[in-house]
Amino acid sequence: QIPKDPTQRWLRELAALSQQLQHVHPNVLAKILKQRTVYQNEEIVVIDKPYGLPVHGGPSIKNCIVDVLPILAKMLENMKADPLHLCHRLDKETTGVMVLARSKEVAEKIRLLFKTRQVEKIYWAIVLGGPDPVEGIVEIPIMEKEVQSHQSHYKMTLAPNYRLRPEDGKVMKIRKSRNAESAVTRYRRLASASACSLLELQPITGVKHQIRVHLAYGLGCPILGDHKYSHWSKLAPQKLPELTLRRLKLEQSKARHLPLHLHAHRLRLPLGQPLDFVCKPPLFFQKTLRKLELDIPKD
Repeated sequence: QIPKDPTQRWLRELAALSQQLQHVHPNVLAKILKQRTVYQNEEIVVIDKPYGLPVHGGPSIKNCIVDVLPILAKMLENMKADPLHLCHRLDKETTGVMVLARSKEVAEKIRLLFKTRQVEKIYWAIVLGGPDPVEGIVEIPIMEKEVQSHQSHYKMTLAPNYRLRPEDGKVMKIRKSRNAESAVTRYRRLASASACSLLELQPITGVKHQIRVHLAYGLGCPILGDHKYSHWSKLAPQKLPELTLRRLKLEQSKARHLPLHLHAHRLRLPLGQPLDFVCKPPLFFQKTLRKLELDIPKD
């Protein structure tokens, strides 16, 4: 039963996004990843990671990338292929360029390139509002903290090295938290419309949820569909500006169906000769850009 009304259809698509890949057979999932292979050679396989697919398993997760790597390897090569290896991770809700290695040695080599910041990663995100200034660098350490609210939960948050002294507003250095990791994100605005912006982001470090936290808490423009980091103390759907809701033809009560609009757009890997991979944003992301009248830059 496909709704005739395009708004209802769009809503149905969004609501189904997170569920889709959790209910397929592992062989079907491996086949989907095979179709989404954007590059392969004797050392690596590069896939365009779909939305809502976790990299690792966990409670209530039926399907994840790690579990189907042996099946995918056989589909790509032959029945005797070694399983593929993870080189880095993307959040469950993040789409785009993901590199897998054909051997342990290559995986180690690539992990080291990530660790020593020799891999250039470019993300695209649709955010609420826009950063001021429109281009810059966020360099604020990040740590995990328990949020005390009616429903206690953990979140990554900023752990700045400085704060304003309440009595006179002077800048003072504060003691660095032992658990804080240094985090650096470059950003620039590519387009803005409908109370939203399209940003290009380059995480220099690789802290968990770094882009999401720097945008929401550092720049005050959370990613569209990031229900986790749009509020600090409560677990609730993101509140959207009136204009954004109108353009998306959504009611605020349905905002919870909006997926996270964060896409790993490009990755440059210095493996022998530099390799450069680009993945177009997924269809739901492209549709949102059109609805919000945000112009995709021509690469």
